[in-house]
Amino acid sequence: MSTHAFPKAARLTKTDEFSSVFALRPRRRSTHFVLYVRANGQPQARLGIVVGKKFAPRAAERNLVKRMVRELFRSRQDQFAGRDILLRLQAKFPRADFASRSAIRRACQAELGSLLDVAARPLPPAPTVPASGEPPASATPAAPPAPA
Repeated sequence: MSTHAFPKAARLTKTDEFSSVFALRPRRRSTHFVLYVRANGQPQARLGIVVGKKFAPRAAERNLVKRMVRELFRSRQDQFAGRDILLRLQAKFPRADFASRSAIRRACQAELGSLLDVAARPLPPAPTVPASGEPPASATPAAPPAPA
């Protein structure tokens, strides 16, 4: 299989997989997209794309956006090892500003490229969970102030 393949193992397919990534705070927002990233504990990166009819009413627009996301992901897949990446369209492409597919393509290319740059950056460390029975470090009571 070529390095630019997009096999099923590289996709988020199940509702639970999407939900676990959506549960996180968005990593970055752009004008039209929201990026979510989380570590998946696997050697391969996985991609999920959400393009709803609310923001892209024409099937041709939805398919164009999804094809562009998949192609950019495929070309840079080795940079995302061990991550689940979810991209969601969050705003319409207004017909006045984006009258042609080439205009949409240029805007998507720029926004998606910068979002995938963010996804390739190192992930912040996961918060540590204290052992059961121990209060979290921030919940420890402070010493009472000394009388003056």
